Amino acid sequence: MTNRSIARFAGELLETNDEGYDASRWLWNAMIDKRPAMVARCRSTTDVVAALAHARQLALEIAVHGGGHSVAGLSSTDGGMMIDLQPMNRVVVDPRTRRARVQGGTLLRDLDRATHAHGLATTGGMVHHTGVAGLTLGGGFGWLARLQGSGLRQPRFGGSGHRGRRGYPCIRR
Repeated sequence: MTNRSIARFAGELLETNDEGYDASRWLWNAMIDKRPAMVARCRSTTDVVAALAHARQLALEIAVHGGGHSVAGLSSTDGGMMIDLQPMNRVVVDPRTRRARVQGGTLLRDLDRATHAHGLATTGGMVHHTGVAGLTLGGGFGWLARLQGSGLRQPRFGGSGHRGRRGYPCIRR
């Protein structure tokens, strides 16, 4: 299938016989081996919206893959569409407010690298290849949790254009 198959989709769309398909459906829990009908590797919010619309049109089950650390394998699906956010891993740090904004596919190593450049750290998790979104929504327990609390209690969510959203909290190292 080509990217032109989905209107307004500029990411990479992979089906079962495409090169890169097996690598794209990787999950941390190796006991889970789901085979989505297609993997939509999104590069933007517009790609996510287009992929969701396409999956709904085809009545496909949808799974969202951020970091792929769901122990139960919830970030994949058998026969449906996996919306892979890993290409969306941009981090923007505001050292003045000590906040970071992350995209849905950001891993802790991306967040750590960006915050450390400003002498900051986060309450994130303990494993660098964990997705920030899943960790945060799942409780956010990390190395600094005893000192600063969990990552879940502080973030504000919203995409581009959302005003009043502060982002992921950072503390001085």
